[in-house]
Amino acid sequence: MSHAEILDETPAIHGAMVEFDDPDTLLEACERAYAAGYRKMDAYAPMPVEGLAEAIGFKKNKVALCVLIAGICGATLGFTFLEWISGVAYPHNVGGRPLNSWPSFIPITFECMILFAGLTSMFSMLAMNGLPKPYHPVFNVEAFRRASVDKFFLCIESTDPMFRPHDTMHFLGSLGGKEVSIVPA
Repeated sequence: MSHAEILDETPAIHGAMVEFDDPDTLLEACERAYAAGYRKMDAYAPMPVEGLAEAIGFKKNKVALCVLIAGICGATLGFTFLEWISGVAYPHNVGGRPLNSWPSFIPITFECMILFAGLTSMFSMLAMNGLPKPYHPVFNVEAFRRASVDKFFLCIESTDPMFRPHDTMHFLGSLGGKEVSIVPA
């Protein structure tokens, strides 16, 4: 058997995962893993855990900035469009009022701002989170079925520069978890 055939037979690994019974242990394990130098990791919990995102090194994303820019663009576009309609394209002199009566443009300007910001928030959140994602390799681990019920998990991905299967599994075992397992890709 050649070396290439042996490499083809070894299964691809997504990472290594450890199971915990309570959120405090998971939080402490995440902090220890981050302090040890692991950066490509994710934590799974059946409920929100205060400080978990910071413990795994989650950085703020750009959704809020995208929503702000889209809201400003929507308001500007709505106001400009109404200004053009009433002053250039279809000017009507009603009761001696000015053609560009901007106070009457405020509701439409506000609605355009909300429309653009709302749609941008939905689409940018989906895009920046990589959604929709109907399949994830952690679903291959049998114990992960309890992740949405009462168990907590920490997964260190194989793309992390410090990931070595044996060393990482030994490190995860030292964190006080219940069961450590390899996550096949």
